[in-house]
Amino acid sequence: MGRTPPHPDVSQVELQQVLEALVDPVRRSIVTQLDAAGRDLACGTFDMAVSKSTATHHFKVLREAGLIRQYYVGTSRMNALRRAEMDEAFPGLLDALIVRQAARL
Repeated sequence: MGRTPPHPDVSQVELQQVLEALVDPVRRSIVTQLDAAGRDLACGTFDMAVSKSTATHHFKVLREAGLIRQYYVGTSRMNALRRAEMDEAFPGLLDALIVRQAARL
């Protein structure tokens, strides 16, 4: 396992925890940026107006809610949207979030 942080089994995650993770606009932005990129992104590549320690907290909340998977490549902590798992557990939830966020831009 090494430096890879623990990740929950999405089938064990409650909808309430996912919704609480997505209530914050910074975390919604992380999810939408990952979805738009269509690939895994390093923590430092996100467009966020928060400190590094605050960003770390937001990534942890998303990881613990099962929305993202984190792993290391060298010294970079990478983030992957767990889209397929979320779509299976909560059909339409991420689609609704992405459409709503896009409408605000």
